[in-house]
Amino acid sequence: MSKSVETHYLHWTKLTKFIMTIRLFVVSKRLNSLLFLFVIVGILNGCAGFSTFFGSSGSNNGQVQDMRKDPRLKGVQFVNVDGEIANRLLSKRKQNVFPESFVNTAKSGYVLGAGDVVSVTLWEAPPAMLFATTVSGAANNGFAGQTTTFPEQMISGEGKINIPFAGTISVVGKTPQQVETSIVNALKDKANQPQVLVKVVANNTASVTVVGEVSASARIPLTSRGERLLDAIAAAGGVRQPVDKTTIQLSRANKLQTIALETIINNPTQNIVLQPGDVITAIIQPLTFTILGAISKNQEIHYESVGISLAQALARAGGLDDQRSDSRAVYVFRFEEADALNWATPPMLTAQGKVPVVYQINMNDPANFFVAQNFPVADKDVMYVSDASSVQLQKFTTMLFQSLYILKTFVPAIP
Repeated sequence: MSKSVETHYLHWTKLTKFIMTIRLFVVSKRLNSLLFLFVIVGILNGCAGFSTFFGSSGSNNGQVQDMRKDPRLKGVQFVNVDGEIANRLLSKRKQNVFPESFVNTAKSGYVLGAGDVVSVTLWEAPPAMLFATTVSGAANNGFAGQTTTFPEQMISGEGKINIPFAGTISVVGKTPQQVETSIVNALKDKANQPQVLVKVVANNTASVTVVGEVSASARIPLTSRGERLLDAIAAAGGVRQPVDKTTIQLSRANKLQTIALETIINNPTQNIVLQPGDVITAIIQPLTFTILGAISKNQEIHYESVGISLAQALARAGGLDDQRSDSRAVYVFRFEEADALNWATPPMLTAQGKVPVVYQINMNDPANFFVAQNFPVADKDVMYVSDASSVQLQKFTTMLFQSLYILKTFVPAIP
């Protein structure tokens, strides 16, 4: 027997049982209406149960609560959301911002590193003793003495450069001004009142990399001015997508953090000072939540990178269906960070180290409208609104009167 035929057969069997029960009641004339209702309920429960028999949008409040007893879900956390829980989650999200995660101070001056290219120019007062064969400074930069510009050289892997008559000079970790002093000290007993100018020709170490959804990926050199996040993004030509859909990811050493670009623009404290080696990635990361159950439409909804609250999420979904929903049973299913809350029981951890959590908020309590404004929605959340218990009773009552009408119409003997 095919599944379609089998399904129709089962439905016809259920309807036959139901009609026979009605006929039995009419013929006997001895059962009162309340007993009749109990008989019908018993038959329907014997068939499949209300929710299975009539169909539903999902689990009701009682069935969700029964998940606590399911051994397969041991370690899943069930949390009743109140003001304290919402504020703690919101505070946790606010802590995940750049100033708290990264150093936000500019270094005092540019520091040389291995791989940088430098140019060294030396000036010696007359009468020049060390570089006397050099062309007169009067013809070179206006100095009344002798000047010599040495060929450009890259700082070696050992962090050193070579200067004639001064030998090997260690320069890594020093500013150009400190290197100038080191060269002068090495030449002061050999040259006549030497003065030195060190110029960075190519900054190959103190730079940041900007990639992702920007106009042109680039490596941006840093200066002693202390460039910030938005400076680097602007130098890369800006982002290619709308600001409210762009997330900025910053990688520094062993830390990785993301934040909405709109937040950086609106909150200057997030526009932190960059450090050498930072990698900035502009990401177009669609943030979504899925809402199911007793609402106007089951759907996946996109939201802005700055985030939204539970109240905003419910409003965007069209709100609760006042004909079907149980406002006491609004649930959020989420894989939460392990340190997000103090768990009541030892938590179950996923392979990614997340904790499966079922948050419940009672929207029948007016005070929880304030709570819903603070409860933050997370990417890939699943929200579920349970059917009210009266929905199944309403379906049963509708079916009852429809069946009585059919019997009255097609079985004339029934008064």
